[in-house]
Formats: sequence, structure tokens, C-alpha cells
Amino acid sequence: MTRTPTRRAAVLGVLLAASLALLPSTTAYADGIRAQQWALDAMHTQQAWRTTKGGGITVAVLDTGVDDQHPDLAGNILPGKDMVGFGAHRGERAWARHGTAMAGIIAGHGHGAGRGDGVLGIAPEAKILPVRVILEDGDSARTRARSTRGNALAEGIRWAADHGADVINLSLGDDSKSAHPEPAEDAAVQYALKKGAVVVASAGNGGEKGDHISYPAAYPGVIAAAAVDRYGTHASFSTRRWYATVSAPGVDVVIADPDDRYYEGWGTSAASAFVSGAVALIKAAHPGLSPAQIKKLLEDTARNAPDGGRDDSRGFGFIDPAAAIKASGRLKGEVLHAAAYGRKYFGAGPDAPRDDHAASGWVGPVAGGAGVVLLAAAVLLWRGRGTEAPPRGPRRRSRDDRD
Repeated sequence: MTRTPTRRAAVLGVLLAASLALLPSTTAYADGIRAQQWALDAMHTQQAWRTTKGGGITVAVLDTGVDDQHPDLAGNILPGKDMVGFGAHRGERAWARHGTAMAGIIAGHGHGAGRGDGVLGIAPEAKILPVRVILEDGDSARTRARSTRGNALAEGIRWAADHGADVINLSLGDDSKSAHPEPAEDAAVQYALKKGAVVVASAGNGGEKGDHISYPAAYPGVIAAAAVDRYGTHASFSTRRWYATVSAPGVDVVIADPDDRYYEGWGTSAASAFVSGAVALIKAAHPGLSPAQIKKLLEDTARNAPDGGRDDSRGFGFIDPAAAIKASGRLKGEVLHAAAYGRKYFGAGPDAPRDDHAASGWVGPVAGGAGVVLLAAAVLLWRGRGTEAPPRGPRRRSRDDRD
């Protein structure tokens, strides 16, 4: 019997854009996972991969940690940093679930013969730089982390920018009624942008709970990812706000888990990870492009643009990395000048954001198959694991929840 997804506070002052709800596990075959990854076809990855698969690019995943021993990620994970300093450890259920899921979406390379089994990411040759800035909501130490490590996100962004991150993925945020900008986080984002790192964040999962502004998605310069389903329709849970840049898969997404199972889930967390993977491809093809140029490229090359060019539910449309790579070949890289880069290219943000709840969907030709994403339904078991239902998974949110 399915469990209804719910949202709960996670841990640190960041709202994780990806509430989870586990369903009873079902038997599946490992080689069936790839067929369920509808996002690979929807995002025209085969066309983009003719140019690059993300080699040479580092994507920082600021999250709950990443399992570097997962067979779909082994070899793609760099030494990272734990900004929390306590909490669950490897082998415990409340460890690195959400972060591993996001890393798989970005840079999973599969496993087995010809790597034909398991999860394949959008940029399978990119490297992941894991930075632990929050704890899973099932972690008994999350209350302590919330009260003592509220600066972990800002510190993590700066650390990632200083340690080679080309892209920084923030599948987290705060979209509660009390959400507000944190000067230290905003400054950290601007610092990363000035150093040339592209910052991507989930738009928020508050679409059915008031559409409250979500941070860090609303900080100037951030590429905010809204979620759509396999038909291109705006996901009802995805926050509708002025800062939405583009949309990406966020419903029925297949994800890898440290327990060596695969799950199916939803959330703008997944959409953010897909966008970060796409940015990795663009950066690999044209490493000299600035964050502002890449943001504009994504906007200009998005498919199925809403009437009027953009709207608050899907931004400028569905992300198309292949089209962005092709268009980026006509651009020249920009030299970044740290002094005023953020202000010059991104401004200070809107003074009076619109509250337009009009949603419009797009229907584009995408591959069928079952869905997958943020921990919602167990689709596959392997490595001799049984078929028993997995324990209830992590949920996140409130100044520490995932979108």
C-alpha cells in the first residue's frame, strides 16, 4: 500500500527540495531501470553526448552526503567536506540518502556489463564534490544541527567554490512562511558566481502550500529549477515564483540509494540535479563561459516556452542541453571581474515579486517508461537484497528541507 508523501523539517536552515515517501518495494530487473529513466530522452541527452559527457567538470553536491562506494557512482566522487561534523555515519539508514540520489541524477555511470544496469546520470563523466551541509530528517542529530550549524550552507558554498567546483547544486531550500534571505548565504552565492561557478537550486516544493518564496533559489544569479512530469506539465507541488529559470524532470524519477536499491520519487530537488547535470555538459563543451552566459543560454534554448516567453511555473521552458551546447559555440567566454560581477549581471533581485499562480504545461515527445526520482517507490532490488519493504525514508524541510 502506498504511503502518501508528506513534508517535514530536515535540519539546518535549508529547505530540502525533495520530500520523500517510500512505497512497498516491488521486484524489478536491474536492466529495466534504464528504460524507466524517461528524463534521458526528454532532455535529448544522446544528442548532447555526441559532444561531451561532462568529462573534466566538477559538480559540488551540497546535501546530506554522497555514498562514494555506490556502484553507479564509484570513481566519480571526489574527497569532500562535512560542514556539519556529526550525525549519522556510513551504514546507518539516515545517512547520505538524498545526496546520493542527487549525485546519481547528475553523474551516475551505471554498473555491470557495459555499465548497462543501474542509474545513468545526465553528465556521467563529470566528478561529484560532496559537501554535507544538512542531515537527513531521520537523523536523530538533526535538531542539534539545526540549532548549531545554521551557517553550514553558506560555508559549504564558499568551500565548494574554493575547491574547484564548476557547478554547485543546491537541491534544498526554505519555502516555509517564515523563509527569508540570509545575508551570509546570499554573499556566498555571489562569491561563487564571481569565481565562475554556476549555482543551481530547486525552486521549492510549496506549490500546494502557498507558493512561498524559497531560498537559496531566489538569490540573484541562481538558476532555479521548477519541476514538470514526463508530459511537460507543471508539477502541482513545484513552487510558482518569479525566479523560476527553467523546468526539468521532477516526477517519477529513478534514484539510487546507499542501500543498493533504486527508488522512485518526486520533487524540485531532482529538477535541480538534472539542470546541474545539463550545465556540466555545457561547461565541458565550452569551459570559458561565465555563469551569466550559461544562465542566458538555458533560457534562450529552452523548449516548449510558455506563452509570453516565460511564466512562474516553468520559467523559460524545458531545459535542452543539446540545444544550449550548439548555441554556446557562437559565444566567446567572458573574463570575470570579482568586484561587481554579481551586480552587473544579476542585479539585486526583484523588489516586489509577482504572485502569479497561472500554470501552463507543455507536451513534448519524450520517451515513455516508468518514472523515478526522489525516494518515493522502490522499483528495483539487486545484489541479492530481498523484497521486504524498505524503511520509511528521509523527508526534509523548513529551513532545512529538500525540495
